[in-house]
Amino acid sequence: MGMDRMAVLVVDDEESVRVYLQELLAQSGYLARSASTGAQALEMLAAGSFDAVLLDVVMPEVSGLEVLRRYREGGGAAPVIVLSALAGADDAVRAMKLGATDYLSKPFDQVELETTLRRALGGAPQAPVPTVPLVARPPPELALEPPPPADDRDSRPIIFTSAAMRKANALLERISDTDVPVLLLGESGTGKEVFAREVHALSRRRPRPFIKVNCAALPAELLESELFGHEKGAFTGATAEKPGKFELADQGTIFLDEIGEMAIRLQAKLLQVLQDEEFFRVGGKRSVRVDSRVVVATNRDLEKEIQEGAFREDLFYRLNVVAIRLPPLRERKEDIIPLVEHFLRKYGKRYRRAQAELPQEVLAAFLDHAWPGNVRELENMVRRLVVLKDPSMVLEELRAAPRATQELNQVVVPVNTALLPAPAVAPAAPPAAPRPPELELSLKDIGKRAAMVAEREAILAMLQRTGWNKRRAAAKLKISYKALLYKIKDTGIVDPRANAEL
Repeated sequence: MGMDRMAVLVVDDEESVRVYLQELLAQSGYLARSASTGAQALEMLAAGSFDAVLLDVVMPEVSGLEVLRRYREGGGAAPVIVLSALAGADDAVRAMKLGATDYLSKPFDQVELETTLRRALGGAPQAPVPTVPLVARPPPELALEPPPPADDRDSRPIIFTSAAMRKANALLERISDTDVPVLLLGESGTGKEVFAREVHALSRRRPRPFIKVNCAALPAELLESELFGHEKGAFTGATAEKPGKFELADQGTIFLDEIGEMAIRLQAKLLQVLQDEEFFRVGGKRSVRVDSRVVVATNRDLEKEIQEGAFREDLFYRLNVVAIRLPPLRERKEDIIPLVEHFLRKYGKRYRRAQAELPQEVLAAFLDHAWPGNVRELENMVRRLVVLKDPSMVLEELRAAPRATQELNQVVVPVNTALLPAPAVAPAAPPAAPRPPELELSLKDIGKRAAMVAEREAILAMLQRTGWNKRRAAAKLKISYKALLYKIKDTGIVDPRANAEL
């Protein structure tokens, strides 16, 4: 494998992930090989010498957890970093118990991967982290794009024309160059992370790191280690010292997304950091001092959570120095067209497609849609339009969704007509087609349909309330997780956060 460059084995059943990680590792100075199945990985580990392993947890036939178990039982000692998604948080816990060295929650960025790998190997990086964009584009599962340069504010623009967003943006600009905590409120997909990054970009901390942590992505025992780090031997699987995200964000900004999901015990530790700017690592005996600006976001009603005993009142008042509410897209429909124009340019450039036109019927459907997934849903919808070049598929999906309560003719929207097709002279209307025969539905059929509609609305409302945390939604609906997944599929509910990239 070579004496000078460390060798890393990438294990993932998705070819796009393997190819991207191999190119990323190669540019960072590592020798990288890959395995597409658990069985192949075990063969390669038995036959070769690897300095580290990047191991996906969810794979068919032989899972990542099984690979890890067999590798450790066979005496394999190389550091193993497991890659886990939100739905696989429990798997991350089991992996650590089976001897994983560290874990990365998807999606993660290039710097996180490099830092985690360097820490696992116990030394300096093989080569400097690339400062130029990688040739390959990250697969949607990872979204591993290099972070934008510190002075590149236009890479994540805030697009708006509405009065509500102008008010929010004005407040953001007034408080960005201070160090007060910021509480971002709004439904999932309204752009809270974009605002958090803008707070950092406009502050004196701009040259320092911006670190994001999703508080709902990991169970409490792993989230504590993720935030505050741990000492070697602090728990099973803690084979090396690990600094937490607060330490990585020293002199910079830490963004705690979905803060309402944080366990009460960890809320107390977070309060200590805000008050004293110091904390103890898991298993640590000495305090660690940090200077990190804290920005938090939630889609939950924290005051209601306080009444229910799920959120600390003293922490809420510490965080609620400046609160910025981001309105849902259905309340600011005049922002839809500017956002569409931005996403058309963005994905047209990314996929090397000619500037897409927006058919009038698609525009009308966009303005009439309720957008439960807000800007994130709109972005994914435009991405599908650019990639598929087939408006009919998007229109079919929009027509099947609940309509917005606000009528189209009540909204005055400035439209950049350069992005729209020129209006054609309407041809003479064709003869009206004969109406299809009316269907005769029994009361039983009508009842079934009404029940399905009501069930779909109840599930969708709970998913939105829990930030699309399916396990938590299932618990609140008092049904099993598998039953909820079946009902989501059966009623045609689509997660608006889903990455539509093909």
